Amino acid sequence: MKKFDFVSIGDIVTDAFIRLAAASGADTHKDDYKHREELCISFGDKIPYEFVKVVYAVGNSTNAAIAAARLGLNSANITNQGQDEVGAKNLATLKADNVATDYVISHDGMISNYHYVLWFGTERTILVKHEAYPYTMPADFTTNWLYLSSLGGTSGEFHDDIIKYIEAHPEINLAFQPGTFQITLGYDRLKKIYERSNIFFCNKEESQLILKTEEQDIKKLLTSMQASGPKVVVITDGPNGAYSYDGNKFYSIPLYPDIAPPYDRTGAGDAYASTIVSALALGKPLEEALLWGPINSMFVVQKIGATEGLLHKQELEKCLTDAPIDYKLKEI
Repeated sequence: MKKFDFVSIGDIVTDAFIRLAAASGADTHKDDYKHREELCISFGDKIPYEFVKVVYAVGNSTNAAIAAARLGLNSANITNQGQDEVGAKNLATLKADNVATDYVISHDGMISNYHYVLWFGTERTILVKHEAYPYTMPADFTTNWLYLSSLGGTSGEFHDDIIKYIEAHPEINLAFQPGTFQITLGYDRLKKIYERSNIFFCNKEESQLILKTEEQDIKKLLTSMQASGPKVVVITDGPNGAYSYDGNKFYSIPLYPDIAPPYDRTGAGDAYASTIVSALALGKPLEEALLWGPINSMFVVQKIGATEGLLHKQELEKCLTDAPIDYKLKEI
């Protein structure tokens, strides 16, 4: 059996960031019905852009594996890709960050996931396409923490294999940060994963989708999510920071002060969640681990892509030491 500190499961992707120029005519529009901003560009026009930057080896779970490795954990990513030039660059990127590639399966005759990021201001709209890989769960490893996140639309039955694995290994801690398809599958389909989760992450809007509610009260959302199975629930709420509940105490988690205005918000949530889990894997108590996440998240949004800004352990610990006196959890 191969032993790891941290193993993530989820699709690896490559992101091509297309920076829309200020003169592109792009704008944002508030959709009052959907309660969200929309990116608006003229249909049928030629839209100028400033530059393109390609970022290899990203995706929710891959970002998490890299975050864990930079924080000093022995990490691996269970994922699938094509046997192509993009896949080769993904492997090289993971190896450069000391992420084990034992379970990165490169499929002959298939292409690697490639996404296009329309980047305007500090926000982005991502054009996604997950290839239909044959998902398989390896059985020759054990880990302190298993981190499950975004998988493609053909992975439904693969979740049953994951459930069988975690049921066979009750000693493994499970962190669950559901992606779009997993939320779409619904709570009932993934009930055993929710119930088995030691810690669960989502944003406020996702919690409402999962719970099928329009409830706005954060304590009620935390209570309902925790009642669905996870031991600890963390719900992020954009500029309001985040909140957690462990069945005993509700905490408000502050934002870590920005060193500069955010440049690109891609990967902020992944950095947040995976850094908290990494701190737990390093033996930190929950109250301290919850303060690790906002630090890495803040540094990620200073760079392009989800991984360039991720800190190493000594850098993050220094930020924690240098934090303002009011950077602490508040019981609510």
